Amino acid sequence: MLEILNAVNDVPVLSVFDPAFAPYGRVIEGCDFSRADEYMLKKTDIPESGNIYVPSVPELEESELKSDIENTLYGSMPVQIGFCNGRNTTYNGFEYHKCSEINYAVTPFMLVLGHVWDIRDNTYDIRSAQVFFVPAGTAIEMYQTTLHLSPCRVCDEGFKDIVILSRGTNTPLEYKKTNADPESVLLLQRNKWVIAHPEREPLIKQGAHPGVIGENKELFYK
Repeated sequence: MLEILNAVNDVPVLSVFDPAFAPYGRVIEGCDFSRADEYMLKKTDIPESGNIYVPSVPELEESELKSDIENTLYGSMPVQIGFCNGRNTTYNGFEYHKCSEINYAVTPFMLVLGHVWDIRDNTYDIRSAQVFFVPAGTAIEMYQTTLHLSPCRVCDEGFKDIVILSRGTNTPLEYKKTNADPESVLLLQRNKWVIAHPEREPLIKQGAHPGVIGENKELFYK
């Protein structure tokens, strides 16, 4: 798969098992995602277009997986388990959280990643981003300094991704307050700071700051 992805794209596509992934996150071992994987395959759909994101799914949170992750990866802090399914193929923008994010690839997909320290005056040069391939059945932790957004598909059917975050993340703000700190402009939802590509109208209409500079690249898989 990596050979094909690199043959059809004009940017390098690396594996999350490559040492180059280390500044962005790590591959997680020791967590049993089998029941969650089965639920995702049988009970969730991929939309005909675009993506669907659900921050918290009771059926996923009723498993032992939630307590295992809370008591290990999140140091006994509460988490939510949801999913993102879709057919995205473009960069669109980036978000980050003040906590790590766990992703489990029910299906394979690509992630476009960057670093928060490369944001300058609330702008981010898209050429600084790197693309990583996540094989099906792989769980990764993305550090809180890692810029990311929706996965990009690697097949016609789309992708399915389990998303685990600190509870309350990616839910509506009770109120939004900006101050002299430039970062306050980027806060879009609870524990979610976003910098969008100006061409990504759905994000802009939600109030995301249009600060991504450069081509809103499309990633190909065939």
